[in-house]
Amino acid sequence: MNLQKVEFIRSAARPGDFIHDDLPKIAFSGKSNVGKSSVLNCVLQRKNFARVGQKPGKTIHINYFKVDDRAYFVDLPGYGYAQVAASEKERWGKLMEAYFAEGEEITLGVMIVDARHAPTKLDIVMAQLFRDTGCPFLVVANKLDKLKPKEIEPNMQVIRKDLGLSPETLLIPFSAEKGTGRGELVNAIFAATKGKASV
Repeated sequence: MNLQKVEFIRSAARPGDFIHDDLPKIAFSGKSNVGKSSVLNCVLQRKNFARVGQKPGKTIHINYFKVDDRAYFVDLPGYGYAQVAASEKERWGKLMEAYFAEGEEITLGVMIVDARHAPTKLDIVMAQLFRDTGCPFLVVANKLDKLKPKEIEPNMQVIRKDLGLSPETLLIPFSAEKGTGRGELVNAIFAATKGKASV
């Protein structure tokens, strides 16, 4: 699978817009300001690509990117942004509820958290949503470059414990800024899609 061959396909504002086909779908989630777009851009080795199709006020949409005509990267809207209106939060909640109700559509979940902090209550809820679908998921602890080396392992232990991750669940220390962890994440994505690496 060639990660350099990627195109924006669709923003889904309602369940009827969800894409249903046989291609694997890798769902990326994370709270607002956790660097989700940066992680996507790091994986794709593109600048600002994950912002294509997103306009101010459309934070509740689910964005589909097709990679090499062999898989979709599904960018879920960021959660936990305090300044979003209650009506926006309600629409986001309904859209997410509908999306996760179709859990069989998720080939692999990629949940992004902040390596510097303990998971928030919403992070814990999101981890449970992935578990409830029965689909495999992994956790990316972004902003690793902001930590001192001695802080990394203790922080990873807190994240694993607070999210209730099983020993088998992959937790990847990651820096979108420096590219740390990209290889491990790409390998996990290729394994899930049974794609041949072309990084």
